Amino acid sequence: MNISDSGCAALVKSILCAMCDQFSAQLFKVESGPREVPVLCSSTLLVNSSQSNRAASSFCSTVWDACQNVSILSSPFASLLQGSNVVPADSGSSKLNQLVQSKSVFCDAFGGSSYDDSICFDGEQVSLEKSETLVLPKGLCLEKIGNGSYLNMVAHPDGSNRAFFSNQAGKIWLATVPEQSSGGTLGLDVSRPFIDLTDRVFFDSSFGMMGMAFHPNFAHNGRFFASFNCDKIRTPGCSGRCACNTDANCDPSKLSSSNAAPPCRYHKVIAEFTANGTISKPSSEQSASPSEVRRIFTLGLPMAFNHGGQILFGPADGYLYVMVGDGAIRDDPYDFSQNKKSLLGKILRLDIDNLPSANEIGDLNLWGNYSVPQDNPFSEDKDLQPEIWALGLRNPWRCSFDSQRPLYFICADTGQDHYEEVDIITKGGNYGWHVYEGPFLFNPQQSPGGITPANSIHPIFPVLGYNHSNINKKEGSAAISGGYFYRSSTDPCMFGSYLYADLYGSGIWAAAESPENSGNFTTTRIPFSCAHDSPNNCSTIPGSSLPTLGYIYSFGEDNRKDIFILASSGVYRVVRPSRCNYSCSKENVTAISLPTHSSGKKLTNLHRVLCLSFFLSSMLYIVI
Repeated sequence: MNISDSGCAALVKSILCAMCDQFSAQLFKVESGPREVPVLCSSTLLVNSSQSNRAASSFCSTVWDACQNVSILSSPFASLLQGSNVVPADSGSSKLNQLVQSKSVFCDAFGGSSYDDSICFDGEQVSLEKSETLVLPKGLCLEKIGNGSYLNMVAHPDGSNRAFFSNQAGKIWLATVPEQSSGGTLGLDVSRPFIDLTDRVFFDSSFGMMGMAFHPNFAHNGRFFASFNCDKIRTPGCSGRCACNTDANCDPSKLSSSNAAPPCRYHKVIAEFTANGTISKPSSEQSASPSEVRRIFTLGLPMAFNHGGQILFGPADGYLYVMVGDGAIRDDPYDFSQNKKSLLGKILRLDIDNLPSANEIGDLNLWGNYSVPQDNPFSEDKDLQPEIWALGLRNPWRCSFDSQRPLYFICADTGQDHYEEVDIITKGGNYGWHVYEGPFLFNPQQSPGGITPANSIHPIFPVLGYNHSNINKKEGSAAISGGYFYRSSTDPCMFGSYLYADLYGSGIWAAAESPENSGNFTTTRIPFSCAHDSPNNCSTIPGSSLPTLGYIYSFGEDNRKDIFILASSGVYRVVRPSRCNYSCSKENVTAISLPTHSSGKKLTNLHRVLCLSFFLSSMLYIVI
């Protein structure tokens, strides 16, 4: 850029390199479109900010003072100011003071302050802190509120106490979640599913309906989406391009068959459905037509194994994130995860609100009815398929956005022989598989598709994980199930911890991040118990006090931010630690215990209100 002044050059370099910051999506305000310059800190105070309290200064002023009279070739500032209404720009100019009239005008255009959850760039890598260090909880107390086995749970977008549950076979139910400590169970009528897709879902040990997502505006438009597998031999309409193709430098005829099936017999499908016309009805009367509105995405699977399947909407951008595994049972032998032209072993990011025409789908070589967000990583890495948000994953199994930090995207990725991992997912991030398994170099036993050299990638290593040797020694294997950051007030000692578990049900972990947003976690495998007054009986492991969860398939979060465990033995909810005799200094141990009638039934809501009012007024009288 031919910047003659070393001080200005260092500042410009730091600004350009901010594109690689872990929080670049927020720094560059991707929701308003791509830009070349991050938001420069222009306030002398970081008021109410989660950003670390470094020496307060206006970085925007620092840039102006150092660079205002310095020529900058191909200036990123100039490209953003050209044609704007900020000031009349001199198109031939490369000095700041010739582009804008003053420091204040420059900082109005490029500056910003850190308030609440927003952040700005102050010349250093973003480092966020929290004043209070999280203390790992003593144990996790659960209650069993349902006996059914479900693979997915999604809170109703209307903010109510309802949630959707789905099973692997292809049914979705709308359920009412009981209040904490009410003694109630999950209000779900198994005989009346919200929608039944079992006639088109191919259900087997590694196939089925793997995910569902409801449009953020579902309460008004009724749009929702199901992610499932189909068999093109058994199901009419199950067809699409094979993920092994010439674009990915792959020849299906050279692939070995899996599950006694030819390559791409099975497909990964995302289909759109609608519940319009029934949204305003009570839960028991709501239903959706099994007729597809449109086929959003179809991908032929070269091999019939790890293929992910979860889908979820980003709370900050409204785009649909699609988790796709490498498809192989072992080794990712064709190196799909590192192949930038393959969608296998990736996280995709799709726009399902701006739908293309039929001609555009063909012209743009899309895999269905969606468009590609213009700020996807392909805008900076032309080798990437446009749909790809992150790569180098084996089989991402349960990802989530932190409800308090909507840009904080965390995923568990199942390992092969040695290591299960948790990753913080960032734009364009490469998570290493099959060059690495977790933090360790991986040596595949078979690799007819070649091996990506370790020195050719810049992997992002996991922030959490565990070795197979540390768990399930009797089973001889392990598989991680990702969870959520706990944001409910029910267990205040768990607040802020990230919960995750192992499929085989004997291990649950709570991880505390300190400082917050740093990616530095301290994790512990925590004991867990079932409350003695659980609405449904919890069976225990013989010779142990541990509840028999069976397989832990997934986690869920409702609109109250309570966390649920979806296991083969039922649905469990995290409850107050004192119900399992776990100590938590932050819990209000004087919580009201509501009386019951002589019949043993709980009091009505009116009686509860009167009882609570009497209690509060009595306490007020005592205080006065």
